[in-house]
Amino acid sequence: MGIFRYENKYAAPSREQRERYMRGEVEEHHLGPDGSITLLLYEHAAYLKDDNDSIRILFTGDTDKVKAVEEAAAMVAYHQNREEAEASFHPGGTG
Repeated sequence: MGIFRYENKYAAPSREQRERYMRGEVEEHHLGPDGSITLLLYEHAAYLKDDNDSIRILFTGDTDKVKAVEEAAAMVAYHQNREEAEASFHPGGTG
């Protein structure tokens, strides 16, 4: 059906989108470093939040809901790789 991307931590799905897609039982998963990536699975939609990069994505429809799981896994891998790269960087000494 559609994918709606919000690139601001204060942006969110509209009331109409919440009422239409984000209703009923929800399955909540916290992923990544410190659980900063949240995946909310609804019957026919998924909502993905990345608190590290302030990204929110609403996936609507069963086909796009599958993409949400793939995107969540990609976000986790991205953050793990970024942390490993930052941890491996050591500035040189001046001594």
